[in-house]
Amino acid sequence: MPRWLPRAMVLALGLVAAFQFGSWAFHQLTGLLLDVLIAFFLALAIEPAVSRMAALGMRRGLATFLVFLTLVVASAGFVTLLGSMLAGQIITMIEGFPEYLDSVINWVNATFHTELRRVDVQEELLHSEWLRSYAQNSAAGVLDVSAQVLGGLFRLLTITLFSFYFAADGPRLRRAVCSVLPPARQSEVLRAWEIAVDKTGGYLYSRSLMALVSGVAHYVLLEFLDVPYAPALAVWVGLVSQFIPTIGTYLAGALPMLIAFTVDPWYAVWVLVFVVIYQQFENYVLQPKLTAKTVDIHPAVAFGSVVAGTALLGAVGALIAIPAVATLQAFLGAYVKRYDVADDPRVHGHRRRVPARGLLTRVQGLLEHARQLWGERSTRAAETGADPSGSTAAAGEETTGKGAAGRGDAGEEAAGKRAGQQG
Repeated sequence: MPRWLPRAMVLALGLVAAFQFGSWAFHQLTGLLLDVLIAFFLALAIEPAVSRMAALGMRRGLATFLVFLTLVVASAGFVTLLGSMLAGQIITMIEGFPEYLDSVINWVNATFHTELRRVDVQEELLHSEWLRSYAQNSAAGVLDVSAQVLGGLFRLLTITLFSFYFAADGPRLRRAVCSVLPPARQSEVLRAWEIAVDKTGGYLYSRSLMALVSGVAHYVLLEFLDVPYAPALAVWVGLVSQFIPTIGTYLAGALPMLIAFTVDPWYAVWVLVFVVIYQQFENYVLQPKLTAKTVDIHPAVAFGSVVAGTALLGAVGALIAIPAVATLQAFLGAYVKRYDVADDPRVHGHRRRVPARGLLTRVQGLLEHARQLWGERSTRAAETGADPSGSTAAAGEETTGKGAAGRGDAGEEAAGKRAGQQG
């Protein structure tokens, strides 16, 4: 056995074990890594406000604490207002459920000529197997829901703490990163960091604008339909639809529909139609323009980045995909050499004309040749002062006459020379 073979086998086994351990640790820490990534982008979003307050002489930690306190108070007040509103509306719906059921039964009887009664429908619902199984599953899933709620609160606290540290110790973190890099790399890292702050702030600004437009549009509709709590519902629609990816639109539209149903069931239908139409307007008109102006990426690239981010990281990837791609595009733009574009019509979408072939080409060639002959004839006629149509014939006759006279003179001279030689 060669001496190097045992060592190679031990090294190979060690590499396989290290890879397995690293893969296991990565899968175990995926949730923590995603929380850190979210916290980093959140810190980038509040970096301009914290830096502006620190420039005024405030300590950076205190400025970060004030920004987070404002966000927490605003979020808590909004959630409390919506919770009380939703609880009141649910109580109203439960109390008025018999009236809604009577109206539905009357409509069904009048339309389909049936003889349904509310008592029969209630008994069927209470004694149905579906309701019994649903109640059992709900009771068994209470512990799972509680565990998910507690896990969500713990994750939210983790994200908040990491984002606070990133924002408060931003200069120290940048100094620590740059301390292990050469000077040339340090400038590139700092420039990339600055670009990330600008792009993330632009993305947050565009989302805030779209939330404002969405809230105003839905407020006008809810106020027109005389739906209660229209301002709170408009704020709910604006924030949830813009800052919760993928399912935010459905969550945002469900609550106004529920509240509108308590006023009139047809109002819920109108709210649903408006939500669908506005969502199409936002996706194809409003969002591409605002995203392209604030984040400076093409709408198709923005859409593709959201799809790719959702496929890779789920909701987190959809939320941070656009600012991440915008940062990467702006950073790599400095290393891509660009040239002046030639002034070619094809650049503007104009196709070059291809010459036709066959009989049409030959006819065009003959016409062009005839046009050239006519132009030459007209030029000679202008020089001689003759008619273009008869100038050729006249010139031919004159030339013929001169040629005949010349030939006669030449003949007489030749005859005289021969007579002299004979003499």
